[in-house]
Amino acid sequence: MVQDLYILMITAAVVSIVFKFLKQPVVLGYIVAGVLVGPNLFGETLVNEENVKAWGDIGVLFVLFCIGLEFRLKNLISSGKVAAVGAMTIILGMMLLGYLVGKDAKLDMVNSLFLAGMLCMSSTTIVMKVIDEAGMSKERFVKGATSILIVEDVVAVVLMVLLSSIAIRHQFEGGELAGKVVDLAITLAAWFICGILIIPTLIRKVKKHLNDETLIILALGLCLGMVLTAEEAGFSSALGAFVMGSILAETVEAHRIEKLMTPLKNVFAAIFFISVGMLINPPTLAEYWVSILYVSLVIIVGMILFGTLGCWWGGQTMRDSMLTSFSFVQIGEFSFIIAALGTSLGVLNPIIYPIIVASSVVTTFLTPYIMKAALPCYSFLYNHAPAGLRAKIDQREQQMAEAEKATPSSGKNSLAERVRHAVRNTFITKRLVNLFIKNMSAHDENPE
Repeated sequence: MVQDLYILMITAAVVSIVFKFLKQPVVLGYIVAGVLVGPNLFGETLVNEENVKAWGDIGVLFVLFCIGLEFRLKNLISSGKVAAVGAMTIILGMMLLGYLVGKDAKLDMVNSLFLAGMLCMSSTTIVMKVIDEAGMSKERFVKGATSILIVEDVVAVVLMVLLSSIAIRHQFEGGELAGKVVDLAITLAAWFICGILIIPTLIRKVKKHLNDETLIILALGLCLGMVLTAEEAGFSSALGAFVMGSILAETVEAHRIEKLMTPLKNVFAAIFFISVGMLINPPTLAEYWVSILYVSLVIIVGMILFGTLGCWWGGQTMRDSMLTSFSFVQIGEFSFIIAALGTSLGVLNPIIYPIIVASSVVTTFLTPYIMKAALPCYSFLYNHAPAGLRAKIDQREQQMAEAEKATPSSGKNSLAERVRHAVRNTFITKRLVNLFIKNMSAHDENPE
């Protein structure tokens, strides 16, 4: 096991340094490292595949837990229409394209649905990294883009649950699926209500006793506890990790937990991407290069089209809409996770996985260059647009500028803040937390 970790870490480090030198995302380096240590390139694997898979599964949980920690309800509410309309336009549009591509490739319904799920999610990690490296992190469009990515992450977790249900039964039943959605909604509501009633107040009460070591242990314990709860309830472990991350995001220690989790997440996420790379068979990629280019083209064109329309309909300016959509032209973490889910359930056609991974590599590589083309494309569109459309673009720009000037200083708490304050200070919450602390103190004073 130690030898496996040694080989993984050294290979990943060397390859990622090369990719950093080439100014490419390190995610691609991890995937290439997986190809190098996997069984398909040299005919034998250099590491124990079962160990790598187990560590990769843990990596998925930590990634989703950290994505949940980044989920801020108040940020999502402030973006409102852009987040909801933009995300749903992209998701529904790309799922339709993905399903049609699957049917065109003569895949059955389950495989077509899994393919649709893989193509509808942009990579939060890659988008944020590309925006940061382009020096545009302070641009106006970033807030809306981040909110759309958050909604996509939430929908992806729900989608995984629904795809699991469909895969197990190998059929699509509207009534049963609606019932599953209702069950999921009720379960999530119960988890969030109970979690936000108790956990933030508990952490605030014991804050002075929480050093970094204790806090990270507590956070991981809560995460794994929710993972087990989700599995017992018949849902995916990924859902439990995301939910606990979202609950802890509402605590006073959210940023501290996120900072402490980052090194751990990076290590296990790297192992997950290495495990993805180990499944790539280079000769297979050479055989299906046409399909890879086809899927990559669908991703790029579809994301630009539906992203621009969704952000425009959601209230962004045309310039911001195109900057957002041109940064979304890739698939990433959740696409691999959904592919791994289909593989573990034994329903995914074996050829889909390497095609999706290769398409992700192609689109990730092209993302920085495509994003640089956003503003020239916007200028071309504006200069060649009909007078009516140009007038609407100018009007939207003026409305956004006036809205920014008229934005009041945040002297008062938002409605969401007032609701959270009321929930945290309810009588029952205080009683439960005080009772817990009292019992813990009594236990410490009277050890057996």
